[in-house]
Amino acid sequence: MSHTLALHAYVTLRGVRLHYVQAGETGAPLVLLHGGGLDSASLSWSQTWPALARSRRIFVPDLPGYGDSDRPFEFEHSIESYGRLLMDFLDAIGIAQAGFCGVSMGGALALHIGLNYPEQVLCLIPVASYGLQRRAPAHVMSYFFVRMPFLSRLIYVLLRRNRTWVRASLRPIFADPSRITNDLVNQAFAELSKPRVGEAFMDFQRREVLLGRLRTNFLTRLAQLRAPTLFVHGDQDALVPVAWAREAARRTPHALLREMKGCGHWPQRERSEEFNTIVADFLNR
Repeated sequence: MSHTLALHAYVTLRGVRLHYVQAGETGAPLVLLHGGGLDSASLSWSQTWPALARSRRIFVPDLPGYGDSDRPFEFEHSIESYGRLLMDFLDAIGIAQAGFCGVSMGGALALHIGLNYPEQVLCLIPVASYGLQRRAPAHVMSYFFVRMPFLSRLIYVLLRRNRTWVRASLRPIFADPSRITNDLVNQAFAELSKPRVGEAFMDFQRREVLLGRLRTNFLTRLAQLRAPTLFVHGDQDALVPVAWAREAARRTPHALLREMKGCGHWPQRERSEEFNTIVADFLNR
């Protein structure tokens, strides 16, 4: 296997068939974790795993309800259940310790693993991470919106019909709209064709967005982290303002913060080469 050849594989855990991508032959293992919505392993990380696989063994799972993994009707879509599943995943593929790099919801999952399974963590790279802020932007509106799932389903139905709308839906997570390429729009459009798209994230949001606060907020626990940690954050992130990443880096031992200038909530796709260099430099230390 060449360093950039990606292999697609499946493993069944807790009755759920999980799809994952594996790349790279040598080096310490690194698990890449996607975000919510219509995200997937490939959508978030296909511009990253070839670069990092030159010196690492890369594993990129689709969480339940996403990508090419099962979409079980009976599954608790929460940070805690994803964390338990990922520990089973490491056991199944024979990995004792790994680094964890996650974007948005995946960033919160990486932090959860660092706090609750520290003996299995080599390093943490939360990217535009969820789990750092007390409230969501427009929190009250978000609280009521996530409790009207028919609206979310309607949005996904409309997006499936028109690539122009898909492009527009990506605009809030990019600082520079010129970075929303046709290839990216086509990849996102392909994800929309999969069954029950978005339902896992709707379930997750209903658990997370509470009246007056977000359920997952690690700020008061970050001092407990022991693994080397790199926060990567776009300075124009509209969903998780960079001020929260600055606060998180101050509270975390052994932490670095790299702010990507003129970048939004999806830095690994908005400026993939710069992002890959930042992460590789950190890993190579």
